[in-house]
Amino acid sequence: MTLSAFDIFSIGIGPSSSHTVGPMKAAKRFVDVLDERRLLEQVARVRAELLGSLGATGRGHGSPKAVLLGLAGEDPATVEVEDVDRRVSTVAATGDLLLGGRHAIRFDPGRDIVLEGRRALPEHPNGMRFTAYAEDGVLLQERTYFSVGGGFVLDPAEAGRLEADPDRVEVPFPFSTASELLEICTTQGWQISDVMLANERAWRSDSDIRAGLLEIWHAMESCVRAGCRRDDDTELPGGLRVRRRAPALHQKLTTSDHPPDPDDPMRVLDWVNLFALAVNEENASGGRVVTAPTNGAAGIVPAVLHYYMRFVPGADEDGVVRFLLTAAAIGILFKLNASISGAEVGCQGEVGSACAMAAGALCELLGGSPAQVENAAEIGVEHHLGLTCDPIGGLVQIPCIERNAIASVKAINAARLATHGDGSHRVSLDEVIRTVRDTGRDMDAKYKETSRGGLAVNVVEC
Repeated sequence: MTLSAFDIFSIGIGPSSSHTVGPMKAAKRFVDVLDERRLLEQVARVRAELLGSLGATGRGHGSPKAVLLGLAGEDPATVEVEDVDRRVSTVAATGDLLLGGRHAIRFDPGRDIVLEGRRALPEHPNGMRFTAYAEDGVLLQERTYFSVGGGFVLDPAEAGRLEADPDRVEVPFPFSTASELLEICTTQGWQISDVMLANERAWRSDSDIRAGLLEIWHAMESCVRAGCRRDDDTELPGGLRVRRRAPALHQKLTTSDHPPDPDDPMRVLDWVNLFALAVNEENASGGRVVTAPTNGAAGIVPAVLHYYMRFVPGADEDGVVRFLLTAAAIGILFKLNASISGAEVGCQGEVGSACAMAAGALCELLGGSPAQVENAAEIGVEHHLGLTCDPIGGLVQIPCIERNAIASVKAINAARLATHGDGSHRVSLDEVIRTVRDTGRDMDAKYKETSRGGLAVNVVEC
């Protein structure tokens, strides 16, 4: 295993990890190459081509904005979310862009960012090509990148392996399948979170691991709070006229004007739905979110983790750390053996993997054994097999927002089902992950984040 929990969970902006976070990182990476090769000051023009799924749904996902910001030297984790639209509008109006934040070039987003939805590169459906030219038109540099899901960006040389850094350290307990992970747990007498913690120590100290994971949790908390407190606009951007529901639901659950029935056995579900809706409405509006493992599925892990903190007796920050470590271990299995990219395998790879991650992590905190955790994760993803990615208008709104709420509830149910068993079950997590991969290969491209099939064509935009 060469992936860290901090590869699976990263702080970025909405609405998409593959179509927003990835392109911003790729554009910044291209500028960094220019800078490293001492070419930055010679650049007079930059052209970016977004191919395949990026071209087909890029506008709805904010990909052109992301590319512009990346070229300006911005990073998804630190860019000022509230200032994005102003900066993009300024470049469009003036035609001036500070490449890398310091070298001025002429830039016309409508001309210099090209969306080619019908043309894809063979390595991956989310391909990008960047070219830089001197004043006399001479080609200075050209680079191709792939946004492979969850904010991961690879170049063609890296496309055969997941890590972009060839100097990654070796971890003490490598695993690439769930069966290998369970064998380590049995041999060491550990929980899955213990294995992940031991591996994380190859990169960071215990205090840094804890601080980093709690920073991820606090970002999730902030995202939920922001989504619940929004009162400045009632509709999400993009033209679908999708209304925010989290603020009204939050008010209904917390104010005396609409007191919930304390005896309502389904009341907890209202809170879980609220947590997921709040995150995904923030994501849809371009807010700050945590990829978990993607932006399109960003609400599930936070919703189930909020459920743990609010409704499970004895919940504490130690549990939060264990939850995120366990969830990351499961996410790594999907990343290594299938995909977390909707453009590659459909939404089964996004919402399905997130549901599995949340289910397994909650199961461990409920006292589940490693075998029960694996069972919970298997239940969580098995019932998302074949799930298509067909967003209406290329926006991460319908069916994405509600889908996160439903999957959050399914994750909690999967965890509880697994804890009532002994961990033995007929279908393994490894088998289901392979099925995600195989089903994704067989799935028609129109159902893989192109907005050319399913709900995207059967629901009239208005």
